[in-house]
Amino acid sequence: MIVKIQPSKINGTLIAPASKSSMQRACAAALLHNGSTNIYNTGISNDDKAALNIITQLGAEILHQNNFTEIISQGFCENLQVNSKTINCGESGLSIRMFSPIAALLPIPIKIVGEGSLLKRPMNFFDEIFPKLGVEIKSTDGKLPIKIKGSLQPKNIEIDGSLSSQFLTGLLFAFGQAANTDIIITVNNLKSKPYIDLTLNVMKHFGFNIINDNYKKFIISPKSKQIESTIKYTVEGDWSSASFLLVAGAIAGRIKVFGLNEQSTQADKAIMLALKLCGAKINSTSNFIEITKDNLIAFEFDATECPDLFPPLVALAAYCKGTTIIKGTHRLAAKESDRAITLQNIFGKMGINVILKNDVMYIEGGKVMGAAVSSHHDHRIAMAAAVAALGANSEIVINDADAINKSYPQFFDDLKKLVFST
Repeated sequence: MIVKIQPSKINGTLIAPASKSSMQRACAAALLHNGSTNIYNTGISNDDKAALNIITQLGAEILHQNNFTEIISQGFCENLQVNSKTINCGESGLSIRMFSPIAALLPIPIKIVGEGSLLKRPMNFFDEIFPKLGVEIKSTDGKLPIKIKGSLQPKNIEIDGSLSSQFLTGLLFAFGQAANTDIIITVNNLKSKPYIDLTLNVMKHFGFNIINDNYKKFIISPKSKQIESTIKYTVEGDWSSASFLLVAGAIAGRIKVFGLNEQSTQADKAIMLALKLCGAKINSTSNFIEITKDNLIAFEFDATECPDLFPPLVALAAYCKGTTIIKGTHRLAAKESDRAITLQNIFGKMGINVILKNDVMYIEGGKVMGAAVSSHHDHRIAMAAAVAALGANSEIVINDADAINKSYPQFFDDLKKLVFST
């Protein structure tokens, strides 16, 4: 899909889309729950659909009601009758890393496959950890497809948390379901700690017992018996997707976004700090966040714990006077694209100089020029280019713009609602 964005002023109100990070974790918890789960504010992104598809393959039943999605599961036990011995994770990195340990609880062969960029992303973690837990595994040089056969046996282990917190999320779910005594996971150099906070919050809601000892040790106790057979869970508004909307307001007019919780554990709520640092006009209440364009100045920001913010931050920095410094580029290599290189490439085509040095990205603010760019099949790159286009000197053409379907399918429709002049 090719999308053309004209320089435009924006003014309007939107509701933040559902958080796929919250939605996917809720799907995993619902699969492990023996009973019914009603999920409100159900996500509709491709990653959300992948999670729903996986839990169906693993035996859950899904019913779409008027204002919620009902998931019915027998709980995850060794004699569970699965609907498929092949799990397709689509392009969802969280799904492969979270559901693989859960699937490994079963004493049957399971094949795990994916699509697109997920085929290139490293999964060596499982090659190293699964054999220690009694799981047979055969990968394709550390990548998909992966064949596993459990059943996984929780035990005290030590893992490297530097690549992705998503691997730890998968182990926490699997250990939490199968532990019959206290188990300790020791983690070295954990990244993206806020995402682990989100995992623990979801698990607590579903009756799991886990103690976080300063993100270095996680003590997993046997799961509580659920009193209620039906659990209700409301998916949060998504700070990751909303960050692009908020940046759009800062560089092209005014926007008011409902449905965001500033007390959320989502890592990408840190976009508010960046907007404050660069001088955007902010009006924040318990109901909405309003961002208005103002004179923007360069800022310094550490995105190590929230690497998904790099694309909207670069779009923002392009309109800031001076050179913005963003730390944490080492977190970008294993995304849908090598995002540091991709951002340097597409913003360079738009006349913005992006310099990469060691673990730091330097963005020299200036005049954004019209250009034809590619999303590199990366949803966040497509949205960053679209937002940056709002203040450009001429049209920006985005190729492979349908990459947005991975996380925010209605993004371009929402953007059109905001545009009031060109």
